[in-house]
Amino acid sequence: MWLMPETFLRLVLVLLTNTIYRLRIVGQQHVPVTGGALLIPNHISFVDGFLLIASLDRPIRFIVDAQYVNHRLFKPFMKALQVIPISSDGGPRVILRALREAGHALDAGDLVCIFPEGQITRTGNLLPFRRGFERIVKGRTVPVVPVHLDRVWGSIFSFVGGRFVTKRPERIPYPVTVSFGAPVPAETPAHELRRLVLELGETAWQLRKPARRPLHQAFISTMRRHPFRLAMADATKPHVSSLQALIGSIALARALKTHWQGQQNVGLLLPPTVAGALTTVAATLAGRTCVNLNYTVGKAGLESAVRQAQLRTIVTSRKFIEKAKLELPEGPAILWLEDIGATIGTWQKAAAAALALLAPLRLIESACGQTERVTMDHLATIIFSSGSTGEPKGVMLTHFSIDANVQAVSQVLPLDAEDRILGILPLFHSFGYLVFWYVALSGAATVFHPSPLDVAAIGELCAKHRLTFLVCTPTFLQLYQRRCTPEQFSTLRVVLTGAEKLPLRLCQSFQDRFGIGPIEGYGVTECAPVIAVNCPDFRAAGFYQPASRRGTVGQPLPGVSVRIVDPDSFAILPTGTAGMLLVKGPNVMNGYLGREDLTAQAIRDGWYITGDIATLDDDGFLTITDRLSRFSKIGGEMVPHRRVEDALQLASGEELQVFAVTGIPDERKGEQLAVLHTLTEDRIPAILAKAAADGLPNLFLPSRTHCLKVEALPILGTGKLDLRALKRIALERLGA
Repeated sequence: MWLMPETFLRLVLVLLTNTIYRLRIVGQQHVPVTGGALLIPNHISFVDGFLLIASLDRPIRFIVDAQYVNHRLFKPFMKALQVIPISSDGGPRVILRALREAGHALDAGDLVCIFPEGQITRTGNLLPFRRGFERIVKGRTVPVVPVHLDRVWGSIFSFVGGRFVTKRPERIPYPVTVSFGAPVPAETPAHELRRLVLELGETAWQLRKPARRPLHQAFISTMRRHPFRLAMADATKPHVSSLQALIGSIALARALKTHWQGQQNVGLLLPPTVAGALTTVAATLAGRTCVNLNYTVGKAGLESAVRQAQLRTIVTSRKFIEKAKLELPEGPAILWLEDIGATIGTWQKAAAAALALLAPLRLIESACGQTERVTMDHLATIIFSSGSTGEPKGVMLTHFSIDANVQAVSQVLPLDAEDRILGILPLFHSFGYLVFWYVALSGAATVFHPSPLDVAAIGELCAKHRLTFLVCTPTFLQLYQRRCTPEQFSTLRVVLTGAEKLPLRLCQSFQDRFGIGPIEGYGVTECAPVIAVNCPDFRAAGFYQPASRRGTVGQPLPGVSVRIVDPDSFAILPTGTAGMLLVKGPNVMNGYLGREDLTAQAIRDGWYITGDIATLDDDGFLTITDRLSRFSKIGGEMVPHRRVEDALQLASGEELQVFAVTGIPDERKGEQLAVLHTLTEDRIPAILAKAAADGLPNLFLPSRTHCLKVEALPILGTGKLDLRALKRIALERLGA
């Protein structure tokens, strides 16, 4: 029976959730109208319980820490709500007494709620589930309802910025989504319930789309908010403020408008520099889909991307082309950035400044060449990633895909105005593209450098700009460890690696030398790209919340669901069991450009099939153990085995298959290629030379010492290549 104070409280909550908060309730029908049931929600803020009360017509009995129950300000409300106090200070008996009381409440037909994490998250991630709720429902047949609260992180009652309450709300009314999942049996284990809560979060994250803005609009807003703050820098432009970055992007877009007329996809062939970043923003301002071309794949790879994306123009730099000694693809018109810059005079700069300072968004978009209003569903970029046949595949990523990935990374790895990030990853790489927007939309600064191998210059940049955040591949990290000094890296607070496996030995030696341990993340281009990441743990008096685990790639990002399934049946496997990794979330690509057949193979019922073998532990940490797809990650780049095989086969002139390629571990580069062949040894040097001359990139070219003669290639009874035997022979012969 409702008590009068609770009726008043519900009235207040209804008013608040229609004024200060804007509450959206999903799946309310899953909560039983009568009878006992246990709610299992995530715990984001101090007002989570009130949001749940406002979402349901039934009274809820919460299990609450005794320190809040007995607090003089909260005590009347706690009494009215008939909460069940629990305290760890009283020892196991006190805890068991509270759990028994909760069980009796279920037996009496009450709706009971317990926050299985045990405390409010300080990391932005879903914490490991404690096992107390299992004891509550043990031996009972009551349903358990998973619940997810979305968008509460960021509200003044969450721990954003390292504090509660003492911050301004991001917006009013503040949108919140409360999702109730389908009831599950009482014997459902904790890890399964945790997965269900995360999947509710993924579904809720999709509902954010109408409230989000395209990347260029968010960029304009961020740059205007703090116009004189450092936004980016490089060796030629040591200080570019937010206002200067916005003006430069608008000026470039206006200068390129006539050259881009009638084109949706525009090609960019630029290194990670201020000019490259501003041109990327300019393309987005103009409503174009940005195609940053991979300048490491050779002329054939460039021409394939040009053909698939139907590029009519490519923006590049004479200085870059000459220094990198690149051969440009045939067909598209080349727009030299130096010539474009020369057309931007005083009046053009003044007009761009006026637009940057005063114009509404729609006027800026129109002035930059937008003819159709860009939405979150429009493609922001096409990033080309090699496929199993060696033909590059164009991964189509929308504004929402990139924005969702930026939001999620920002939740668990927040940046502030004082952060400075080293920008060495190329913009044609999905990791580099994401990092650029992640930094720009967070209001931090990026210090660019075109070559990650220029170790001396990178060490100097870190010291000069007092960089706080280093993002790179383990291959590059190994170079920096050897040649950079502890003094140069003394201001770093986060060192994040991705694109290839982080060796434990490198992690430990880097920490020994610089006093900071690198953390590892995991992603794929098709997921925009970040799927999971280790983050700094939270430690404070009385609190320890782990957000990293050595040897894993961390926990899936908020809004991203993962499943480990049997590769054949796609049945979900128990925790700790290795299986195929599937990913679902707003960050997943729209598909492969012009390849609906490959898209259908890669995406099943909304789940992206990564081709990686992984395990997931009870606390939600992901470990990548192997790959089903035939690729090697070398220096952060994906190298398709079949393309190497085809190139060597063509160079040999042989009709029957005489080459088979696999990947073996390499401490320095992550992996290296090994080739089994049936030819005489003296033919191999000439074949390698011809494959290189025919356009096989140096990265794809195997070492002469790793070409191994065998009597016959290992073949399965079905006639297919025996991949496991292939790898085993290579490891045995090379002594790995």
